[in-house]
Amino acid sequence: MLEILVGFGIAGTGFGVILAIVGRAAAPESRSLVLGIATAAGSAGQVFGAPLAEALLQIYPWQGVFVIFAGLILATLFALPFLRSPKMATRSELEESLGTVLIRAFKDPSYSMIFLGFFSCGYQLAFITAHFPAFVTERCGPIDPSSLLAGIGMTTTSALGAAAISLIGLANIGGSILAGYLGKYYPKKYLLAGIYLARTITAAAFILTPMTPATVLIFSLVMGSLWLATVPLTSGLIAHIYGLRYMGTLYGLVFFSHQLGSFLGVWLGGRMYDLTGGYTLVWWIGLGVGAF
Repeated sequence: MLEILVGFGIAGTGFGVILAIVGRAAAPESRSLVLGIATAAGSAGQVFGAPLAEALLQIYPWQGVFVIFAGLILATLFALPFLRSPKMATRSELEESLGTVLIRAFKDPSYSMIFLGFFSCGYQLAFITAHFPAFVTERCGPIDPSSLLAGIGMTTTSALGAAAISLIGLANIGGSILAGYLGKYYPKKYLLAGIYLARTITAAAFILTPMTPATVLIFSLVMGSLWLATVPLTSGLIAHIYGLRYMGTLYGLVFFSHQLGSFLGVWLGGRMYDLTGGYTLVWWIGLGVGAF
């Protein structure tokens, strides 16, 4: 039951709702960039969340850490009164019913490609978020006590894993804004294809290279710059093709695909680890999904 409630909470406070409001409020010529800024803002929690959780776990049991994070999430409710969507729908959008727009989208191969692309996005992101710290702890060699990392307090591979997730979030801020900016000037579909290709190449290079603290941090920086760069381009593409009135619904369906991929990435990562004793196989499956 708890997992179901968490799922409803994520659905009601995630990108599907926020980007629909932001997209309607933004001017068409700057919508892609504004969506990128909104996406980047979502990474601020990731930058601080993983190191904060790592520090709190040294003091409190995991149940107490969950309660602390729940309190922080509850505090965000104070932002709700400031959410608004002032832009009205156009006459042409008002003349189209939701059913008509959905049928048009489902018949459009472009929408199917966006749907499948976001599935791979969800698989890769959720797998890395859930399993990357454990993967680093298992595969990375010990941190040299005389190294720079040890000098800043990163003395264990578990701390390195938490720092990697934080670094991904930090790099994602720049990557999301840059993707939104480029979406203003270049075709979004080609930018999306380039991001998915770059992710696949980056992940392949990482798994084929001996893992060290340096390669972990480099991978985190590069993958972080591509992390949610797909979100402003995907949402902007949907708004461009199908209009703003039903953008929330159409993006919500695409985000459903993202969450299906997320479920598979997290579950398969744990399942393959139980069966094989490692993450290598499921990592290569993720590469195949990204390449597809």
